[in-house]
This record gives sequence, structure tokens and C-alpha cells, in this order.
Amino acid sequence: MTHDSDILIVGGGLNGPALALAMAQTGHSVTVIDALNEATRKEDGFDGRSYALALGSQRLLATLGLWDELAGNAQPMLEIKVTDGRAGEGPSPFWMHFDHAEIEEGPMGYMVEDRYLRRAFLGAMADEPRITHLSGKTVVAQDISTQAVAVHLQDGTRLTGRVLIGSDGRRSATAERAGIKRTGWGYGQTALVCALAHELPHNGVAHQFFMPPGPLAILPLTGNRSSIVWSETDTEAARINALSDADYLDVLRPRFGSFLGEISLTGQRFTYPLGLTLANSFIADRLALIGDAAHGVHPIAGQGLNAGLRDVAALAETLTRAARRGEDIGSEQVLARYQQWRRFDTATLALATDTFNRLFSNDNPLLRAARDIGMGVVNALPSLRRSFIREAAGLTGDVPRLMQGKPI
Repeated sequence: MTHDSDILIVGGGLNGPALALAMAQTGHSVTVIDALNEATRKEDGFDGRSYALALGSQRLLATLGLWDELAGNAQPMLEIKVTDGRAGEGPSPFWMHFDHAEIEEGPMGYMVEDRYLRRAFLGAMADEPRITHLSGKTVVAQDISTQAVAVHLQDGTRLTGRVLIGSDGRRSATAERAGIKRTGWGYGQTALVCALAHELPHNGVAHQFFMPPGPLAILPLTGNRSSIVWSETDTEAARINALSDADYLDVLRPRFGSFLGEISLTGQRFTYPLGLTLANSFIADRLALIGDAAHGVHPIAGQGLNAGLRDVAALAETLTRAARRGEDIGSEQVLARYQQWRRFDTATLALATDTFNRLFSNDNPLLRAARDIGMGVVNALPSLRRSFIREAAGLTGDVPRLMQGKPI
């Protein structure tokens, strides 16, 4: 049976194009169906959004041939400092400090702005003849047969493939049409996201400051700039977000502190409701989910995109190995291997982020004492520190080849 493409991917953000490139480079034809139009994806102005890429994710991008273009706009994360306290009172004397010098591989990760990642993926897809990129197109229906999957677009187009990939976010319509249910809950928190210019250099240090309403992440960007992910209760976040830029900064300053000198906003401001959502299955007939379509976690550890790219690497390796053995890449047996590889890892990540958020996002004096002592213990044990660093860098567990910097 002939197909329009071997693989149909719904979703053109970051994970979908990454999978498309990985599969195209192993000889597969891929169609990426993106609801946003390409002009929107290519907008070059800085809008304040950035991503923390673990070292494993950087290796994947390098293996796909994207890192040379991204490297000049990537800020290495050389240290991470984790503290606990209240706004305006400064941090607790107990803290954790992770230094990249404690591992041999290099920086723990890199901060890269969304605009540079989008541009790199779009350019790479355009240069790859095995990839068809349909922008501004929406899937309205999908159906499965014994040998193929078909999707129907809003303009009446029908496309067929061997396997369908849902990379269309936490409210994945691909998963919903396949009858995949979700488990999850909201945290009553909203993330306020922006970028700041500051007077003093950050020296490549990332900060995570835990306060009773939620954590504040200060993540280094190139130059004297930092990305901010600041969690507050839903009500307080709505109030803060409605303020003028000047008043917004006045609320942020006591939380941020003065260690980087004067601060000012650069780019836009965003808000995102925070919650946990896990697909009850990552697969269905001739279908697999990746990224937020499979799992959406709290940004407390900055692992959202990294977990999605690990899905990409695991799925690409699973499908490519199966194809080389002559197997049907859309078969239940093949897709079950992907789910087995990723299901436990993502469930563990979800549990860890959920536990950390509940443990630290409160002002209970007993819990404050316990977590402060815990941070002090971790900081005092070099072997434990190194294990945390390697975990944050994406170097632990059953690491797919792409995240080891190796081709499939």
C-alpha cells in the first residue's frame, strides 16, 4: 500500500519538527501539519520566551545538525543555585549549589530563546527534501485501517501514513480523537514569564528561589539578560499581570533581589496556568504521543522541553530500528516499545515535580525546616551533588543515542 508519507506529525512547535528531522535523516518521508502559519513561526523579534536545554538535548540538536546555527545565541548554564525563603527577606542559610565543573561533560545545559529554535527548525525542515511542512493547516478528523492512518484537514485534504504522531500540546486533539484519556490536576498557580535586562553580569548562573506561593527561576540569557519564570497563586498572578510594566517590576524586585543591579523588562510578558497532565496511554492504533501531548509537568525543574526531546529521541530510535528489521513501524508491537521506554521515566518526572512543588510552595514551619536541612545535606555530599547534576543534564537512565550525541 502506498502512503503520502511514512509519518504524519500533527504539531509544528519544537518536538514535532525535531522528530521530523530525526526520521527524515534515517530515510523516512514525513509530513508536519502545523496549525500556525509559517510567517508567525518566523517572527524574529524577541518575545521573552526561552528554553533551558539540558546537555542531552543540546547533543540531540547537534546530531540533527542544528547546533552550529544555535551556538552563537546560546548561553551556557555553568552553575545552579537553589535557595528557600520569603520575598523581601532574602534566602535561607541552607541552600544547594551545583557547578558544572563537578562533571566531565561540560555545561549542564544552555538557555536558548524560542525565536532562534523556531528559525533553526524551520530552516532545517525546508532544506530536507523528505519533509513536507504544511503550515496554517488544521486536522479535523483521523481514521485508522489495518495498514494506514489517515488525517483529514479543514480544507478537505486527506493524507495517509504508516503512523500518526500527536505533538499538539496538553489539549491534544490527536489524543482526544484516538480516545486517549488524561489524568491530572491544577496547582492553583500561574507562571508569570518574562525576560529582564540587568546591570550586572549573571556569569552563567541559574537561580531557583522557592517562596511560599511558588518558585522563582532566574535563568541566564546571552548578555546581561535573564529569563524569569515566576509562580504565584492564580488570583495574585492575575492581579500582577494586569499592572503596568513599572508596577510589575516593583512587585518583582523584592523577590528578585539586587544581586544583578537595576532591572528592566525586555520583550513581552506571558502567563501560563500550572498543572500536571499525563496521557493515560502514550500510544493507540498506529499512533504515538510526544511532548506535552503525552505529559505536561510543572516547570519547577525546567524539564518540559527536555522531556519532549527525550520522547523524540526514543521514538525515532524505536521506529528506525524497527524499520531496519523490516517491521511495520505503525504496529502495536513497535509502538509499545516506545511507550515502555518513556512511560516510567515521565511518570517519575511528574511525581518528582509534583512533590517538589507541594513541598516547597508553602510556609509550613516544619516543612521549611525539613527542606532546608535536606538542601544542606545534599550540598554537603559531593557524590549526591554530582548525581543531581547529571540528572539535570539529561545524562542518566536509558539515554537514547541522539541524546548521547550519536546518530541512530
